[in-house]
Formats: sequence, structure tokens, C-alpha cells
Amino acid sequence: MTALLAALVGAALWSLAEYLLHRFAGHWPKGRIEFSREHLAHHAKPTYFTPTAKKARTALTITAVVAVPVLAIFGAGVGSAGLAGFLVAYVGYELTHRLIHVRRPLGAYGRLIRRHHLHHHFAAPKKNHGVTSPIWDLLFGTYESPARVRVPARHALVWMVDSSGELLEAYAGDYELRRPKRR
Repeated sequence: MTALLAALVGAALWSLAEYLLHRFAGHWPKGRIEFSREHLAHHAKPTYFTPTAKKARTALTITAVVAVPVLAIFGAGVGSAGLAGFLVAYVGYELTHRLIHVRRPLGAYGRLIRRHHLHHHFAAPKKNHGVTSPIWDLLFGTYESPARVRVPARHALVWMVDSSGELLEAYAGDYELRRPKRR
């Protein structure tokens, strides 16, 4: 039971780290750090993701650095379970984030988390930093829930539009496409 609790705490700590990294490092002024440059590239082109090998190297480095004090303080069993929970939650975040951008929502959670994250992308970069959960946004006052998310037509995600680039009716309640004004 202690290992399970440690894994759950590790997963919760990833959720907090996800929020803090996104809010502060991801939006570091003018892309002055690599994390911010990669994140800003993702904002500029929502289908761009930092290469997996680069993410894996970073995750392994951070895990190695964090593992030493965690294992020293909590011991091998509890410490390993906490680190495992943290890493599993991280992988879950990576998969969820990619799915938000490339696959249609499935179920209430899929719909909620896409609206939450895509509002951050297209309307309010200082809001909705939690990618897999709005919990930390609610706690830290950065939560915002729009009636509909206004998506620039040039950034419309493949799952939300038909072959002619028009918003699918199924998503009209959550999204609208913003097209450039004609002169």
C-alpha cells in the first residue's frame, strides 16, 4: 500500500511540475531558454513537437538527478515507486498532449481537456497551463473557460475540420474558426 501511495504522490507531483514548467519555463520571455524556444515553436505551429529523443534525454537526466535525493530520503522501495509514478504520469502527459493536437476528442475528458488546452494556445497564453488537468490552474488562479475557442483557420487541427477546411458540425459548440479579414 505504501508503494501505491508513493506512486500516486509521484504522479501528483508530475502534474504540478507539468503546470509549473509550462507556465514559467515554457513562456520564459522571448525564448531565452531552450525549453521556451521549443514551446514557442509549438505555439507557432501546433503540430510541431520537440523531438522524442530530446525529450527522453531531458527526462532521463532530470530523473537521474532527482533519484539520488529521493532514494536517499525515502529508501529504495518507496522512492522507486514515487519516481515510477512521476515517470508514468510524464509519459501520460506526453501522449495526452499529442492526442489533443492530432486526434478527435473521445468522451467528456477528451472534450474538456482539448478546450482547456486549445484556449491557452489560441486565445490566452497566460491562462490554462495545465495540459492534462485544470486543477492547478483553478488553484493558482490561471483558469479560464471560454464559451467557444476561437482557432485561427490556418492553425485548425486536422480532427476539427473537413477536407475543405470547414469546421465540423460536431465541434461547432466548442470552437469557431477565425479567418483573416478580406480587404
